[in-house]
Amino acid sequence: MQRDGKRPDRHQTRHQTRRQILGGLTAGLGVGIASSLSPLQARAPERSLFPQPRIARLDGRGGTTLTAQPLDALLARARLGGTTAFVALDLRDGSVIEAMNAGTAMPPASVAKAATALYAIDHLGASHRFATQVLASGTVSEGVLQGDLILQGGGDPVLQTADLAELAQALVTGGLRRVTGRFLTDDTALPHMREIAGNMPVQAGYNPALSGLNLNFNRVHFVWRPEGGAMRLSLDARSAHEVPPVSVIGIEAHQGSTPVYTYRETGGREMWSVAAGALGQGGSRWLPVRRPGVYAGDVLRALLAARGCTVPPPQAASRAQTGRVLASHMSPPLDRMMRDMLRFSTNITAEIGGLAATRQAGGAGVGTLAASGQRMSAWVRSRHGVQDLRFDDHSGLNDTARVTAQGMAAFLQSAHRQGVLPPLLRRHVMRDTQGAELPGHPVQVNAKTGTLNFVSGLGGYARIPGGREIAFAIFSADLARRAAIPADQAERPADAPGWARRARALQQGLIERWAALHA
Repeated sequence: MQRDGKRPDRHQTRHQTRRQILGGLTAGLGVGIASSLSPLQARAPERSLFPQPRIARLDGRGGTTLTAQPLDALLARARLGGTTAFVALDLRDGSVIEAMNAGTAMPPASVAKAATALYAIDHLGASHRFATQVLASGTVSEGVLQGDLILQGGGDPVLQTADLAELAQALVTGGLRRVTGRFLTDDTALPHMREIAGNMPVQAGYNPALSGLNLNFNRVHFVWRPEGGAMRLSLDARSAHEVPPVSVIGIEAHQGSTPVYTYRETGGREMWSVAAGALGQGGSRWLPVRRPGVYAGDVLRALLAARGCTVPPPQAASRAQTGRVLASHMSPPLDRMMRDMLRFSTNITAEIGGLAATRQAGGAGVGTLAASGQRMSAWVRSRHGVQDLRFDDHSGLNDTARVTAQGMAAFLQSAHRQGVLPPLLRRHVMRDTQGAELPGHPVQVNAKTGTLNFVSGLGGYARIPGGREIAFAIFSADLARRAAIPADQAERPADAPGWARRARALQQGLIERWAALHA
């Protein structure tokens, strides 16, 4: 994991005039993060200080009254440590409402997905669909395929077991009963990557492999339950109506309570081991898959067997296959997938969308997420005129990426003019101190969140009464604390949830402050 060499001290605050911040933001559109920051931007932290406008009272239908809380009080109440950086802009003219540490490079987490959505749509088109096909390399006679059966992926990141069930039914309805040749899985449409980020817990279902053939977000369902005085462990690829077993991935228990999960590959088979002492009384979870093409083939084989059709065990094809199309499935259109990706923050959808966009743009030889992320960074520079955004992937799961609040806010302002991104962003719910939604809140927010352990971000748009709109980006990170997470708490650090709640409260407090200042 790449980490900052030293931790900025937010108490060493350098005040700026509004004119200085405007100059810094303008300069930020033409400089890079690491090597070309102006002296003003390179100094952190920074905070705006300018004559305060008249502060308005904003009353919502639910009785919510907003005033501009003092910035120092908001930051002190959050108790986040590390660094917080933010920028709020008037969408009409780009003038700065307030900024702090505007040019400081921060990990974006999943806020990066806002750029990914636009990058994918810009290169592939809003109506683009990914195709998954079943091909035959021979002829079918009296229900028997004399040749190879091929499951070929087109990169669909949202393919589910239910979709494979439809393919299986179409094959059986078409008369297929047996295959004499091989059953090949072709995932060569996109490069195969074993994981998104290398510094995540091995069992993290949000960090699966990527390929041109993906299933169930490349996760397998693990169930453990007491049975006959012992704990029964099983893996499946369930859908709402079917629970096909999985044979190319296995799981077993080992004695003790740590490590909770271990993973290995043996004989071409994925193998999980789980600590018996950590199983409790039963439960379930999704585990990441590392060989997604073969996994998808295994599930299709089980679905065909349930319908009376026999095919051999799946084998991974080493190159792209051709043949006659027997059945096909098309994904939803890309704009719908990107909307869902921004809503549910699905990492695999972001990565596949970004990789497919890079390949469409002529990057067929790009074989790493970092290289594809760099292509997206270059696109942001050329398409939106923003230079200080450096992506190392398309989901933000890698904590090595660095962006600035001023760069993200400038990108959001440019994206707003283009008009594609705002309708895709999810409504951001404003909440009371107990976490309950505040109905009729006077500020309407559409934004993308980003969360890693001790990293939190929010970027998007806020509309205040009267119709004035704000583009904003907020990032907080305590990288020293993130680096110190004990290995046995890697998945759920004890103090991370409270830190994240306080970060979210700070974000809401800042938005409400800007709304009151700007009304």
